[in-house]
Amino acid sequence: MSIFKGSGVAIVTPMRDNGEVDYEGFAKLLEFQIAKGTDAIIVCGTTGESSTLTLEEHAEVIRYCVKTVAGRIPVVAGTGSNCTETAIHLSKEAQESGADGLLLVSPYYNKATQNGLYAHFKAVADSVKLPIILYNVPSRTGCNIAPETILRLCTDVENIVGVKEASGNIGQIAHLAAIGAGMEEGHSKVDIYSGNDDQIVPIMSLGGIGVISVLGNVAPAQTHEICQKYLDGDAKGSCRMQLEAMELCNALFSEVNPIPVKKALSLMGMIGGTLRRPLTEMEPANVQRLEKAMRGYGLL
Repeated sequence: MSIFKGSGVAIVTPMRDNGEVDYEGFAKLLEFQIAKGTDAIIVCGTTGESSTLTLEEHAEVIRYCVKTVAGRIPVVAGTGSNCTETAIHLSKEAQESGADGLLLVSPYYNKATQNGLYAHFKAVADSVKLPIILYNVPSRTGCNIAPETILRLCTDVENIVGVKEASGNIGQIAHLAAIGAGMEEGHSKVDIYSGNDDQIVPIMSLGGIGVISVLGNVAPAQTHEICQKYLDGDAKGSCRMQLEAMELCNALFSEVNPIPVKKALSLMGMIGGTLRRPLTEMEPANVQRLEKAMRGYGLL
């Protein structure tokens, strides 16, 4: 059983000017997402600046998210780390907090072997009962989870159910879909989610079931609809909406995520745009590009 199908938002963690987490602003964002049809909340991921949250803040943001969402849609908690014991600790806390699933990024900096990745993810999965989505983003981690390793984990470990694929390598994702296909009733052993907003439709055309999205922060209804149209069999309509969003998708990644999306939410009056160092304010030329794309998409 999939944790969710459709659009899961990789939600930002709003910060006050003094650097503290803005829980009031966070609640506002969560209500906005639910009202606009988002299918799941992914909290404390890359977009949520998890790497600069303390362990205590990380756990509290997840608890607050689960409490505020109150079962209306699934909450998937980012609990990955390059330290296996830390990932286990965060995953157990997220389970105790009532999260519906976990998102585990591959260990960064250490650059584990494929056997090391298998051992890491299995150890974390064995410590909890929640369903787990792996997160493959080699541009950030310096480590690629091979399709064979993903399939092996989803086959051997009952509660590892899928992957957020942000490698950008369509050939690799197609290979994963091919080796994971042909199961009972045509259901793949691996739930594949696009980790790149500019590849939602291409990945769904290979059997993907949705996206874990940055775009969804500012355009939740549209991101949901891109996925829902495809799931409903309207591939052409879904493709049209994907193409219409491309300028905005590109602007949202004109600088390292989540700098642009926090600026976009600030421009929309949703939150302040404060970031935690080492992230810094967006360059003026890129702000102009972002504003132009947002106006073109009807957000300003």
